[in-house]
This record gives sequence, C-alpha cells and structure tokens, in this order.
Amino acid sequence: MQLKQFLLDEWLAQKFSADPRIEFDLGSSTGPVWTLRELLAIEGGDVSERLLETALSYTSPEGTAELREQIAAMHGVDPEEVQIVTGAAEALLLHFYQAAEHDANVVLPEPGFPSNTVLPESLGIEVRRYRLDADNRFAIDPDEIRRQVDRNTRFVLVNSPHNPTGTVISESEMENLHDFCADRGVGFVSDEVYHPIYHGPELRSAARLPHATVLGDFSKALCLSGLRTGWIIERDPARRAWFKNARSYFTVSNTALGERLAALAVRHRETIYRRARRIASANLSLLDRVFAEHTGILRWVRPAGGMTAFPWLADGSDGREFCRAMARHGILLAPGDCFGVPSHFRLGFAASGEKFAAAMERVEALLGRTAAAG
Repeated sequence: MQLKQFLLDEWLAQKFSADPRIEFDLGSSTGPVWTLRELLAIEGGDVSERLLETALSYTSPEGTAELREQIAAMHGVDPEEVQIVTGAAEALLLHFYQAAEHDANVVLPEPGFPSNTVLPESLGIEVRRYRLDADNRFAIDPDEIRRQVDRNTRFVLVNSPHNPTGTVISESEMENLHDFCADRGVGFVSDEVYHPIYHGPELRSAARLPHATVLGDFSKALCLSGLRTGWIIERDPARRAWFKNARSYFTVSNTALGERLAALAVRHRETIYRRARRIASANLSLLDRVFAEHTGILRWVRPAGGMTAFPWLADGSDGREFCRAMARHGILLAPGDCFGVPSHFRLGFAASGEKFAAAMERVEALLGRTAAAG
C-alpha cells in the first residue's frame, strides 16, 4: 500500500532543522507549550514523588480508571463511555478502520486534516466532501452534508472549532445534523480537539447528544501535544468493545506515565484553558490589526474558535512561495496545498506563545517590503 506524501508534517519538520533556523512557529496548530516543570507546579505538593512511584508497565487498553474518570467528569458522561487512545489520530484511524466495508462511504469536511482523506481512501472507503469556502466565511452548508448521506454512509464527521479555518458550528446546526444522522442510523462523529477555545460565545460539547461520538485530545485546547493522548466518548457498548479490541491490535495502550500526567492536566484544565485563552485572545487582537492594515496583500476570515486561521493572498496567488519567503526569514507558516487549497496558508496564533508579537513585527516588515516592491 502506498500512502501519499504527508506534505504538512514534512513542511512543519523545518522547525527542527532549517538553516536559517525557524525563530517563530506560526505553522503549528497547537496552543502555548507547557514544560513538565510548569505542569507539575499546578498540582503542587509532593507530586514529583508520587509520579516516581508510577509503575512503568502496560496500562489497560481502554485507559486507566483515573484518566477515564477525569475525562468523564469533564464531559458529564459515565467513565465506561470513555476510551483512551493515542491522540485524536488513533481515534480517527479506529473510526476509518471500522467503516472499511464494501461500498462504504464517509462524509468529511474539506479542507480538513490531511490524513482524514488519505487514510479512508487507502482502506477503500469512498470519501464524500462538504466544502468550507472563504466566500461563505467557511460556514458549513447543512443541506450539502445531508445530500452526501445515503444507505452506505458509515458516519458524518464534523470538526468544531475547525482546523485550519477556525470556523465553528452552532449548537442548533450540531443538534440538527445529529438528529438527521440518528434518524438514519448513520454515525455522527464530532472532532472537538479545540473545544472549549472560542473567540465569541462558548458552545457546549456534542457529548450532550445521545447519538454523538466525540473525539478529544491533549494536543490542541489542552496544549500538551507531547503526551500523545486522546479520547473517544462513545455510548454504544458494541462500538466501545470494537474500539477496545482494535486498539489492542494497533497500539495496545498509552504510556503509564503519560496517562498519569494527562489525568493531572484534566484536573487542572481550567488553569490550562485560561492560559490558552489569554494568549490566543491577545495574539488574535494583533492579527486583527495586521490584516486590517495590509488588505492589499492579505485577506482572512477571523476565526471564531480554536488557534488557527486560514488566510489567503489578495492577488489569489499560490501560498507556498509566500510561506517559503517567510521561512527564509525565520517564520514558519503552513502552505495551503497541505490542505488541498493552494491559495491559502495556515497561521497558528498560539503555539508561539508570547513570542507572537515579535513574530508579527517581522511579518509586517516583510509585508512592507513586498508592498514597496509592488
């Protein structure tokens, strides 16, 4: 089996080895990074000593009871409805693998995370896409989604807040799509790794909806991508049993220490969310000014949630060369062709943390040179 070249990860790998070096990471989609020291300091007390007693052995395939209980409490569900996985990536792989039956199709957003198309296609699943267009401010068209669904549809995937555009789905739209899928026996999967990071009214998790399967992880809103931990909330016992069995084949379990740290993080999630919101809000305000002052070169739709935006060049040209030029000056953006939309680029406004203001100064200096040359 041949998999397509993973353009996004290949591009982002520059931050580890580029010459000249990357000073400002505006391509990544994560939040402000935490060190282990900072994370342990939230807990206080003798947490380091307690962690030293962690047995470095396998954990259970469904995850430790401690972590499942913490995530269940966060979403208001029963702990037995929580399946721990190796990031949202494994959660999605499990779903695609389960859907891989003769004549099956899945309905996915476009643009979206690159593997969401490649993996199902590699398994022989028909991928049906619904478009998020800048002309419509990246909003979903519920009727377009409904038209894609037929008797062979295994599930509809929604992602809110969305990566890379930052758009969100309203609670009423979420409920209507959920009910539509439930009435037809079609799975309804809500990828909400950026929940609850919103730049307007805060929306409720889809975990409140009885037919919804919810995916979450520690990489985005919880800002701890190095833990490589995620979860699935699934109320159907048969599907949970399938996920648990498949996971025993795929990755067996997470690391014991990683799950202890993940449980600690969920206990103190409001502290982590508060920092993410503060930095994302401050940096988004900087972007408001930058885009307002450079409309001759750049355009955007202001994100309503998450920590990424998906701008484009005003002249409609390919975004990769723009990203190359920025990289030569130490600024990493992600070209839109990594998401199948070459005229755009992804701009992460939280991963660089409080260095973002300095990054914007350099970006504006380069934009100024571009305007002068034009």
